[in-house]
This record gives sequence, C-alpha cells and structure tokens, in this order.
Amino acid sequence: MHAAELREVAGGISEWARRVRELRTEEGYLILTHNDRSDLKPGQYLLETAKPAPAFERSISKETRAFVLDRNGFTCQMCGAVAGEPHPYDPTRKTRLHIGHIIDKSQGGTDDAANLRAICSVCNEGASNLTLTRPDLLKLMTQIRRATSKDQLSALEWLVKKFPKQTKELL
Repeated sequence: MHAAELREVAGGISEWARRVRELRTEEGYLILTHNDRSDLKPGQYLLETAKPAPAFERSISKETRAFVLDRNGFTCQMCGAVAGEPHPYDPTRKTRLHIGHIIDKSQGGTDDAANLRAICSVCNEGASNLTLTRPDLLKLMTQIRRATSKDQLSALEWLVKKFPKQTKELL
C-alpha cells in the first residue's frame, strides 16, 4: 500500500501517518515500512498480519500529561520546538507535542512523570527508543561562547522571554 492510498482511505486526514503509528503502537498491528524491510520503498506500507499483537495501553493521565507539558515549557525536549509555532525542521507545519518516555516502556520504563518528556511529532517519529543526553552546563556555555554576538544576543532575548519572572529578580 502506498502513502497516497492511505491518505485516500483516511479521508484526506492530514495526520494519517500519526494514525499508522497509533495502529502500530496502541492497537498492535504489525505495519512495516522501508525502515523495517529493504524491499519496501519510502511511502510504502505492508500490513504483515491482520491479527493485532498485544500492545501497550495508554495509561498516562490527563493530569500527568498537563504536568509534563507545563514542566517542559511546552517545548520539545529534543529539538527545542515550541508548541503551536512553525517547526524549525519543517516550517510548513506547526509543532505538535506528544508525551514521550525517556526510557521506553519496551525497555522497562514507566509512566511516571520523571520518565516522561514533551517531544514534538517530528522528533517522536525518529526517536523510537533513542535517548539523547542533555548537554551539561559547561558544554552549553562553550557552545554559546563559540556563537556569534548576534546569535548570543538572540539566545539572551529568548531566555529573557522564557523566564520573565526570574529575569526581573536578577535585575
């Protein structure tokens, strides 16, 4: 099946790719892509079997989701994209945030807020059990110092906008 056929079956829904992921992860259908089999081309899908396998149930409460999004500043913890703004890697679409596991459930992770993070749909598509480490303060400061003055000022403006209360306290 090709992506165009899926779009048509989905009735033109723009998030049909997300629905395919949901069918895989939440409903347990074994849907393969070119990432899974070399004989499939990008945009081709193969339903391996019509019988779904057991899948993880959604057990993250609305309250936990809201807490994680607020704690993470409605910002993707992998690329820094902000919810509702044009995505930095794909400006044609707005950033949509999901709740992702730091340690995936398939590797023993839990639905506890400490194991959850806000992650955009673009990073979530490519994450699949990938855990990136955050840069420590020294690495971050080194990168800022290496940046141009213009980029340093842009970073400062962004920080002041992100932390208005803390900025006032410092002044």
